[in-house]
Amino acid sequence: MQAWRERLVEAGLVSCGLISVVTTAGIILVLAFETYGFFQEVSIGQFLGDSEWTPLFAEKHFGIWPLVAGTLLISVIAMSVALPLGLLAAIYMSEFAGERLRRVLKPALELLAGIPTIVYGFFALVFVTPFLQKIIPGLAGFNSLGPGIVMGIMIIPMISSLSEDALYSVPRSLREGSYALGAGRLPTIFRVVLPSAFSGIGASMILAISRAIGETMIVAIAAGQQPRLTGDPRVPVQTMTSYIVQVSMGDTPAGTLEYRTIFVVGSTLFFMTFCMNLASFRLRKRFRLAS
Repeated sequence: MQAWRERLVEAGLVSCGLISVVTTAGIILVLAFETYGFFQEVSIGQFLGDSEWTPLFAEKHFGIWPLVAGTLLISVIAMSVALPLGLLAAIYMSEFAGERLRRVLKPALELLAGIPTIVYGFFALVFVTPFLQKIIPGLAGFNSLGPGIVMGIMIIPMISSLSEDALYSVPRSLREGSYALGAGRLPTIFRVVLPSAFSGIGASMILAISRAIGETMIVAIAAGQQPRLTGDPRVPVQTMTSYIVQVSMGDTPAGTLEYRTIFVVGSTLFFMTFCMNLASFRLRKRFRLAS
């Protein structure tokens, strides 16, 4: 009887694990099938060689780079805000704040992650952008700077919370050994604690970057919907996620070439995320070998 129960529990656990595998495989198959249908009508040369993205216009262009550029531009701005602030907050909570203060600061900071992203989008549109327009000349009403900053604020808890957990888990003996060798507090933090927690910090960075690339509502509301191959944060741009939202509103008939563009854009997002995870794995492996 006991063996039968253990087998039943084991089968249930295996089924739960297979759900995620089957779901992922289903997503990949749908993306691959629709992407294949897209490339039956559009060549890879047009997709990678054109600098314009206008599949919904009369004169159609299918160059993906304007959407990629807009996505990366906003993500870089967001990480420029979130990475230093989140990492410094994690260092303070782990190395300087007392236990009682840490118990208050960490949940308070994580409240930022509970705010709906559409609220962040309207905040970027009606407050951050008008404020920046008073400082930066030529800043358009829709731009990548405002939503990039707000997105950076939104993903600060991802970096700070996971990085703080990684820093806090570093054994106390490493710190004491550094102090015994004559190192001060700051050298110990930056030369001993941070390298020891590199895997956790790297994981938080990858998660934050993936979150920034996949964010939808902030960029759909505040960044504009003008696919433009540019590095200027003052002008309207369109990201891959906001384009998917635009086409998925129901105006584009299913099965058409225009409809299939959302799947090829989704496949591009999947490929970018896969490359980031692969780079993170190799970086962690190299760091461990070096240490």
